[in-house]
Amino acid sequence: MMVDTALNILLIEDDSAIAKVIALELEHQGHRVELAADGRVGLDLALTQEWDVILLDIMLPFLNGYEVCKQIRIHKGIPILLLTAKDEVQDKVFGLDLGADDYLTKPFAMDELMARIRAVLRRKNPPVQITGYYKFRELELDAQAYQVYFGGKKVGLTKKEFELLTLFMEHPNHVLSRELILENVWGYDYYGETNVVDVYVRFLRGKIDERFQVHYLHTVRGVGYVLRAEN
Repeated sequence: MMVDTALNILLIEDDSAIAKVIALELEHQGHRVELAADGRVGLDLALTQEWDVILLDIMLPFLNGYEVCKQIRIHKGIPILLLTAKDEVQDKVFGLDLGADDYLTKPFAMDELMARIRAVLRRKNPPVQITGYYKFRELELDAQAYQVYFGGKKVGLTKKEFELLTLFMEHPNHVLSRELILENVWGYDYYGETNVVDVYVRFLRGKIDERFQVHYLHTVRGVGYVLRAEN
């Protein structure tokens, strides 16, 4: 399945063989592809020209993909799809937290790459802003101020951690499946592994349960997670 309209795609990839295969396939489908073989050139192209999507390798000469992603996201909201040989969840989470929209682990099929491109383009519209105030025991979340407190003490969270906690606080005492969490926090067309949810729940537990010696985030084996008071 092809994307309906021709896209301007920036491919930042230092492996010339991989870059050539990807570019030829994308051009065959009617898209315009510009190649950059290192991070510095790629960042300059990303910031000085208009692109529909950026395909960004992580391991790059001069400036790695993480730093390129970070700098692009400071200045522009272009959809970014990371291409990575790293299969560790922590590496992928790090890239997503820097502002990447999705990632794809090498080697991959071109059909999957095109599916990921379609997915990030569908998510291009700005997300609806979270509004509201939530309180669960000593835990308070002010969505408009983007702040979380426990017993009056501020809790520092990343964007995804905040969105995940908001979902839990919107549905206290309700068991949320990993699939439902992925749909609401990462997007209905997220293609990554569901264990990214487990990783972020661990992050929240470290910053709330472990820090304040409570047990609010519970695992329901085979189902998902629930925010509820200690048993």
